Parts: sequence; structure tokens; C-alpha cells
Amino acid sequence: MIKVYSSQQEASEAMAQEFKNIANESVKERGRFNVSLTGGSSPKVLYQLLAKEPLVNEIPWDKTFVFWGDERCVPFDHEDNNAKMAFELLLNDVPVPEENIFRMDGRNDPEEGAQQYESILKEHFAGEEPAFDLILLGMGGDGHTASIFPGTEVINEKDKWVDKGYNAELKSDRITLTAPFINKARNIFFGAFGEGKAETLKSVIEGDYKPTEYPSQLIKPEKGNLVWYLDEAAAKQIKH
Repeated sequence: MIKVYSSQQEASEAMAQEFKNIANESVKERGRFNVSLTGGSSPKVLYQLLAKEPLVNEIPWDKTFVFWGDERCVPFDHEDNNAKMAFELLLNDVPVPEENIFRMDGRNDPEEGAQQYESILKEHFAGEEPAFDLILLGMGGDGHTASIFPGTEVINEKDKWVDKGYNAELKSDRITLTAPFINKARNIFFGAFGEGKAETLKSVIEGDYKPTEYPSQLIKPEKGNLVWYLDEAAAKQIKH
């Protein structure tokens, strides 16, 4: 499903309402809300909205379990750390129990960090379907999502839940959820904003299936809902 709004602000407001609805439905049906956050610029307005009234008081934070879709291999206090950004804009201002927050650790070997995070996920989902209630994603101008970048090995991963990613442009190692694991989610929200995303977005949504070039095309949930939240600038080249 594609939803287009006049601005990132409007799109983020709509996304925030759906975040709240999914959180409450998940707690009602399964006793907890499992969410995977994203980095980059696309979720910043969303995080700020969730941390403010009225939404901050309408979400069951005490039953929320927070994970990440990917992380850069930098210390926790580094400016490029995805978790650091989420804490500053959201988690420091909402009452999620500390023991319910699971950061990816990219400070050492990325393969080791990926294995460690997969073990955490398998323990968390033990005895139940390993499916996030909601995964938030962004799309880069090159078509990447999470840390699944064009032309990298993780594109072809079929079995692992978490793997090493690599950004060749920045020459930086990453840790990322894999596409097969992301696709188990009950709900996936893509946020893409700005004219700079328009051409790539057209290729991802309407172009030929070329996931090696456009890894965002890999995201096709098995049974869940996939929703693109776009502003008019990003959506200017697609039919909607």
C-alpha cells in the first residue's frame, strides 16, 4: 500500500497514529509489542511525535520491546549510531523499561555482533512465531534499506536472521536484519521523503525486479502488511 502526504510532517503524523494502533492491538492480542526501529533521517519526526503528548500517553510503553533493524559499527556514543539517535529523540522521553531495549553492538567484529543479536532475537521469540509486530524502515537514495546495500552479499542471504552488512561508499561495516527475517513481520512501514528519493522510488516500486541494484525490492512480507509513507516530493514520479 502506498500513502502519499503533502509533507514529511503529515506522513509522520499518520505513521505515528498507526504505530499507536498496532502497539495497542499487539498488547491486547499477544501481551506485548515488539518493534524494530530504524536510523537515518526518515524516522526523526515520527520519533519526536511519539515522545510527545498525546501519543506518549496512549502507547503501552511498559509492554513495548525495542530492537533495531541495523546499526553502524561504531561506539554507542558515536554521532552515527542509530540507537543513540533513537534515545535522544524518543527513548529517553518514554517509559520503556531499560531491560526491554536491545541495541545492536557493532563495536567489535560485525559478524560476531550479528551472531550475538540473532541469539538475542531467538531467545526473545522462543516458543512463538518470530515476527515483529512492526518494523520501521527507510530507503536510501541508492535503494538500500536497513543495511542491505546494492551489490552486497547479504542480499542473497536466505537463512540468517541477522548478518553483516557493508556500505562500500563509506567503507563502513554494518549489522543488519536480513530480508527473509524482515519479511516475517506483521507490519512494515517504509518512510521515504524528499525529491532526492523520487527517481529511485520509481525504480523500486514500478521498475523491473532488480534487488541486487535496489535492495528495497526484497521487502515483501510473507503475510504482513507493507505500507509506504511518502511525501509528494518523493512520490512525484510514481502512479498513486
